[in-house]
Amino acid sequence: MLKTRSAFTAIALVASLALAGCAGDDKDDPISKDNSPEEALALAKKTLDDTSGVHLKLASEGLPDGVSGVTDAEGIAVHPAGFDGTVTASRSGLTVDVDVVAVDDKVWMNILGAGFKEENPADYGAPDPAKLIATEGGISDLLVETENLEQGKDVRGGSNNEEVLTEYTGTLSGDQVTRIIPSASGDFDVTYQVSSDEELREVEVSGKFYPDVDSMTYTITFDKYGDYDESDVQAP
Repeated sequence: MLKTRSAFTAIALVASLALAGCAGDDKDDPISKDNSPEEALALAKKTLDDTSGVHLKLASEGLPDGVSGVTDAEGIAVHPAGFDGTVTASRSGLTVDVDVVAVDDKVWMNILGAGFKEENPADYGAPDPAKLIATEGGISDLLVETENLEQGKDVRGGSNNEEVLTEYTGTLSGDQVTRIIPSASGDFDVTYQVSSDEELREVEVSGKFYPDVDSMTYTITFDKYGDYDESDVQAP
């Protein structure tokens, strides 16, 4: 009887350890509720700052026709500050896809296939895209500067909606949001989505980005943390 009882105890212990391991690997576990919103976003900033690079996408909603500005962007963003991708810009009633490489505090654009030339992105209403994930002065700073911060609901997101992400909401000033769009002004509402492994997945910012537009929204998503590094971004 003693041997049988010991065997059952061993089996129960192994089973409990296996279940604990599975729970720890479950992507559906939201970020720890033991963290305050400030602590959770500080951890997300550290994760973004520490990664070698990410895949980044920017999308707009509410930019009227005829207004010069950035509508979309997608590419590789790496540390130290570098970007290689495409930016879709609207200017003088025309919308064009522009190949962009930004590194070493310089930005090169290939407009309408004319070849890469050094340009000032501010002339197109855009930031230096390399600085979007800069550890100082980039988007990650917004995470720890957001005011009126509150934890929101858990939502599905990530690749194929396989993750449960925790939302955090708050407000930002125009001076802070100029890191995304240089002409931003006034107050902005912001919503962050953070994964259970402390990765920032999405930033949604709404407010007055351009003088002729009362309010619109930009959404920036991040994935493929650590899949890229500075060798993936080279000056043309």
